[in-house]
Amino acid sequence: MLMIMYIYSCDLHKGFGCDTAAVVNIIAHRDATQRTLIQQEYRAMYSDDLIKRMSSELSGDVKKAVLLWMNDPAGRDAAIVRDALAVVIDLKAATEVICSRTPAQIQVFKQIYYSRFGVQLEQDIEMQASGDHKKLLLAHVSFRRYEGLEFDRMAAENDAKVLFKAGEKRIGTDETAFIHIFSERSSAHLAAVSAAYKSMYGSSLEKAIKKETSGNFEFGLLTILRCAENPAKYFAKSLHKAMKGMGTRDTDLIRIVVTRTEIDMQYIKGEYQKNYGKTLHDAIKAETSGNYRTFLLSLVGPH
Repeated sequence: MLMIMYIYSCDLHKGFGCDTAAVVNIIAHRDATQRTLIQQEYRAMYSDDLIKRMSSELSGDVKKAVLLWMNDPAGRDAAIVRDALAVVIDLKAATEVICSRTPAQIQVFKQIYYSRFGVQLEQDIEMQASGDHKKLLLAHVSFRRYEGLEFDRMAAENDAKVLFKAGEKRIGTDETAFIHIFSERSSAHLAAVSAAYKSMYGSSLEKAIKKETSGNFEFGLLTILRCAENPAKYFAKSLHKAMKGMGTRDTDLIRIVVTRTEIDMQYIKGEYQKNYGKTLHDAIKAETSGNYRTFLLSLVGPH
């Protein structure tokens, strides 16, 4: 109750200007359940929608980050993919979310996608994606893969042979074989396939994908493979790319920080420091400013 009243006192409701720092300080330190309760209590006490009020009072990158954070994890994924497929058309963002999530996570956010937007995820994929990329995404969101750690070593070696024959061994590429294996096999199995491929042919499966495929199809396959092997390393690399060079790709930075905070941020932080020689905290601090910086650093947590 005190928390809701404090948000109210920050002028979010009254319309006299928003104390963004205070809002950031409260919201950044609340989990998904608490954020949902805050929204419910705000509506009950003030007959107003907290998200709409935040949207009207906040601005810029901090607004994008806070509004995305107010969703639960599945709601965030649904919002990101819908925006990427129907508003700004960012197929890489949609592909990253779809190809990095577990089968269980995909099934939940597909349900939210339909209930919130009134359209099936598959319909939007059909509208915006094309070719082998579309086939991969549709297969990946439809097939309920095993999520355990067990795998059959002989089956993994057989899949490695199939992929070699479908790619490096022949002239041209049998994309259907890649789609079949990458959309139907578990993460543990795919990691074993990758290891078997390297052992059997002396070259990595990742290099084979880069050689044999291109564009968003290549990106989707690589995302699935890298997340099967080490998702924290994958997202650490994506964060590094978002902050590398001139200018920061804030949309990518926000998407990854906000969506991974409640999933595996501690592991991502470890991978970031190991691979790039500095903490993720320091990297974000150097690339952002103001309340936006404060919010992201609060989500990432201390060194």
